[in-house]
This record gives sequence, C-alpha cells and structure tokens, in this order.
Amino acid sequence: MEFYRSSKVLIVALLGLCLIAAAAIARRARAGFVANASFAHRDLEQPPYVAVARAKRVTISNSLSIAGQFLPYQNVDLHAKVAGYIRQINVDIGDRVRRGQVLAVLEIPEVLAQVDEAQASVRRAEDEIQRARSDVLRAEADHDALHADAARLASAADDRPGLIAQQEIDNASAKDRASQAQVDAAKSALAAAEQQLAVAKADQQHYSALIDYAKITAPYDGIVTWRFSDTGALVQAGTSTSSGLPIVTLAQISVLRLRIPAPESLASKVRMGDIADVHVQATGEHFMGRVTRFTDSLDTSTRTMQVEIDVPNLDYHLQPGMYADVHLEANAVPNALMVPIEAVRRSDDGASVLVVDAQNRVEARDVKLGIENSNIVQILAGLSQGEQVVIGNPGAYQPGELVRPKPAAFAASEGSGIAE
Repeated sequence: MEFYRSSKVLIVALLGLCLIAAAAIARRARAGFVANASFAHRDLEQPPYVAVARAKRVTISNSLSIAGQFLPYQNVDLHAKVAGYIRQINVDIGDRVRRGQVLAVLEIPEVLAQVDEAQASVRRAEDEIQRARSDVLRAEADHDALHADAARLASAADDRPGLIAQQEIDNASAKDRASQAQVDAAKSALAAAEQQLAVAKADQQHYSALIDYAKITAPYDGIVTWRFSDTGALVQAGTSTSSGLPIVTLAQISVLRLRIPAPESLASKVRMGDIADVHVQATGEHFMGRVTRFTDSLDTSTRTMQVEIDVPNLDYHLQPGMYADVHLEANAVPNALMVPIEAVRRSDDGASVLVVDAQNRVEARDVKLGIENSNIVQILAGLSQGEQVVIGNPGAYQPGELVRPKPAAFAASEGSGIAE
C-alpha cells in the first residue's frame, strides 16, 4: 500500500514536470513566431514613393490671349488743297495705286487767271529793271561829264587865279554834285525794280504751286478704300474751316497694324519685341510676330493700353478690319530657374519647397519667388538647377523622411509661356 502511494506521487510529479516543460516550449514557440513576423514585416516595409521634378532653366513670360484687329498702316482722306471742280478722276474703290500717281485733276479757272497775272507782273518787273539800268547808265554818263568840267575849271583857277569867275566854278561844282545825286537815285530805282521782280516771281511760284495742287496724287503705295466725288463735282479746299468731303480715302495695307488692347494688369509688363502668336480667324493662317509699338498709357474709358504688331501684307491677302486671336508673351525672362507651381508651399512667413537630397531624404528649403503663371514659378534664391522638388502633395511628407523619388513630367501646358 505504501508502494502504491509513492508511485502515485511520483507520477503526479512527472506530470507536473511535463506540463511545465510543455508550457516553456509553447512560450518559446510563440516568441519565435512573433520575432519571425516582425522580421518579415521589416522586410516588406519600403520608403514611400514621391513625385518629384527637377528645377530647370527656361524662358518664362506673362501671357495674354485676346482678340486683335488689323488696321491699315496709314489711312488718309485726300482733300483738294484749293477749291475747284473735278475735271477728271482716275480711280475707284479697290484700285491699287503707286506713290505719286495722279488720282484726280481739278479745274481751277481763278488760279489760271492768277498765274497769268503773276507772269505779266514778272515781265513788267523785268522791263522796269531794264529801264532802271538804262537810267543808271545815263546818270553816270552825265555825272562823268559834269564832274570832268568842274575838275577842269577848278584846275584852271588854281593855275591862273582870277582867270575864271568864282560863280562859274561854283555852278560847275553844283552841277557835279547834282549829277552824283542823279546816279544814286537811278541806282535806288534799279534796286526797287529788282525787289519788285522778286515779289512778282514769288507770286508766280505761289500760283504755279496752286496749279500743281490741281493734281491730287497718292502720297504712298496703297489701295483706294472709298471714293467721295465724281467728275464735275465742286470740292472745297482742305485748308478751309468749312471744307467738305474728301475726294478719296487711301489706305496703305502692304503692312498692317495688328492692334490689341492690353489690360491694365499686363500693360506695365509689355516690352518692345515681345513675342506674339497670331491666328487669323478669317484665313486660318498662323504666324509669329513681335510687339512693334505701344501707347505706354491707358485708355481711361476701357483701362487698356493699345499695343501694335506690324504684319507684312505684300500680297494684300489680309484686309483691314479682320480679327485675329493673339497670344502675347509679355515681360519674357530668359534662363529663369523654374519649378512647377504645385511644388511651392506658401505661408505668411514666405515660401518653401521640399527637396529630395542625394540620400533620398526630404529637406525643407526656404525659397524666394519671382514671376509666375498658371503652371510654373520662378525661383530667385534657395534652390539650384537640377535639384529635385516634391510635387503633388508636399504636405504629406516630413523633413528627414526617407522616400523613393519618382520623376514626373515637367512641361507646361499650351499657352503657358515656357520656352526651353
């Protein structure tokens, strides 16, 4: 019986030891599983992908898309310089003319009579000059004779005092002085006649010029866009305050002005030579142009500044009044360091970007911004060419975080003002 109890105790002890050993083995197994699971998780965990773009140098500009209108380079209403009747008109609307071509001829009877009168005055003045010259010659001849007589009497009186009466000597001397005065008077009359001839010739030139004004000529190569008068019509002088209609309107369209109204926000940025992309609605053609001139002042009623682009039109295929869609690149900045605008974080303290360094870690960088458009922004300081900036969602990453950069396309959409 005692043996039985001892065996039972031994069996219970052995069972306890087995349970303890099993529990220990179970704990070690669980610990090993957890360790293996953690190791596997660490193997599976990778740094997150991040979209990046490299800062690069491009040309940026402020862009404007607006409708412009073609206008003649020059456009003038041709008036008559003197009043008269149209004797002949040689052109009609649509005619192409050359510089100096006679467009119309006026009939001016009064001017013809004035020209004849001026020519007669010239001839009369010339005759008067001939007469005055003859008078001068006659007066000089008389003076020479009387002067010689006076000189002889004076010489004889000196040689033989008392031979010649003093009264006779005084009379000869007086006649000598009188003849000198006659010479001076004749020369003055000749000078007056010459001045009168100059006045007559000036009148003749004046009225001859008025005759030339009877011909209306083209001041430049162009096209007649309107005709106001017909043969026989009375036209008034264009210099009078009550001048009537012109004879024709002449437009120079071998070169056209493409005029566009730049809004106030862009007016101060427009520069000579700025590039414009022009699309003509009527013809479908597309070409590039450059700003030729601008008013440099705003229209107070529209708050716009007029900008012009000269467009060659040698074959006249473009017509004044046509509209064109103009995309103007103003204030172009060449070789500017640019990043996508979505890479920039802005705050009251300034602007910053997230840069992925050579070790693929995120670094916050303060930057100074320049000009920008809807797609890109200029970096003036704080970033170098070729550095990678985070785009897309820069707020999701923290400085120092390890990431895997994934380059994204850095190209502006059409009309953004970028040029490589």
